[in-house]
Amino acid sequence: MKRWTFAAAAAALALTVGCATLDEQERAWIFQPSDRSWGGTAELARGMDDVWIDFASQVSGEPARLHGLWLAAGHRPADGPVLLYLHGARWNVEGSAPRIKRMQELGFSVLAIDYRGFGKSTPGLPSEDMAYEDARAAWDWLASKYPQRPRYIFGHSLGGAIAIDLAAQVHDERGVIVEGTFTSIPDVASTMKWGWLPVGPLITQRFESVKKVARIGAPLLVVHGDSDNLIKSELGRKLYEAAQGRKRFLLVEGGSHFSTMSVGVAKYREAIADLFSLR
Repeated sequence: MKRWTFAAAAAALALTVGCATLDEQERAWIFQPSDRSWGGTAELARGMDDVWIDFASQVSGEPARLHGLWLAAGHRPADGPVLLYLHGARWNVEGSAPRIKRMQELGFSVLAIDYRGFGKSTPGLPSEDMAYEDARAAWDWLASKYPQRPRYIFGHSLGGAIAIDLAAQVHDERGVIVEGTFTSIPDVASTMKWGWLPVGPLITQRFESVKKVARIGAPLLVVHGDSDNLIKSELGRKLYEAAQGRKRFLLVEGGSHFSTMSVGVAKYREAIADLFSLR
């Protein structure tokens, strides 16, 4: 997610448009759906296998298809861990190729998906409920494809909120990792330039992770960069504090919203080995 002038825009729109239009504008601003990657990430994604996941959507009432990328961890045994990767806003799944490769280097076979509205997945304007449903469909695909392998969930930025919702619902994950994520969209809006405006009640796409994180039964790793100027590390810390059970908060010195994994890869490796007993 880029830095929005969300609060000011929402307040102005509320005076001039109906609720349905405001809801659509929120969805467009929050997700920024795209079929594009950035920089040379599309080239980095070459060699990853295409995956297609078809399911009947209860949210839209229509058939849905997700496109994903699969990257196997070749040095791991056949029963090694698999990871569902949930990306953030703006770019398609190829834009996450550097992080996907780093998670592979940390020992995971990775399935990364595009939500509806992104990349080659079913077109349309995404919503909070649709993204949650897409994540669940991908998780069910992993469970049916690799039923004997330990499965983990990872989410970056907006994808962290989607990961937390999924982990709060399922009971077969071995661990959860979220990076650069937040407590809720209203909390994010409050940190913006126009955050003093009382727009919280107008926000329909709330992504209230702070109300769900305590229901996660698996170990939870919350990662944040101390130089993240998009999603403040204080929000990551509050999310961590609301969690129950085994957990760890990793603050990466010098990590921005986009560089935390690359800057902190050694600390990532240590935290994963310690919290999840993965070597």
